[in-house]
Amino acid sequence: METIDLTHFENAVASLHKILERYKRENYDIDIRDAVIQRFEYTFAFAVKMIIRFLQYDAPVSDNAIGFNNAIRQANQLGILLNDLEQWSEYRKKRNLTSHTYKEEIAEEVVSIVPVFIEDVDFLLSELKKRL
Repeated sequence: METIDLTHFENAVASLHKILERYKRENYDIDIRDAVIQRFEYTFAFAVKMIIRFLQYDAPVSDNAIGFNNAIRQANQLGILLNDLEQWSEYRKKRNLTSHTYKEEIAEEVVSIVPVFIEDVDFLLSELKKRL
């Protein structure tokens, strides 16, 4: 059975941590804020891919067969997520807003969810490491 390589996901999470810490010190810098948003985008994408890959680990099915909502529900049932579908749907909503971050209020809205999101991906990464 093929194993799941967590290296890129780990790197994305570490990268998000690093820029978020910098943003906490320099929250006046919109370039750093924009970097937080960009790293949130790709870390969210990695997280969803890792969830789906984990679900496929024992019972391979296509990515499209699982779908976002079902993947999050199943991952919750397995205990690999800290928060539920409602919270992950909120992350997804914020991720979908990122193409509009040229608007100040939207950029701030997206950045505001990152501290909660990072707790979720830390938990997910930790659970994946334990189980794989």
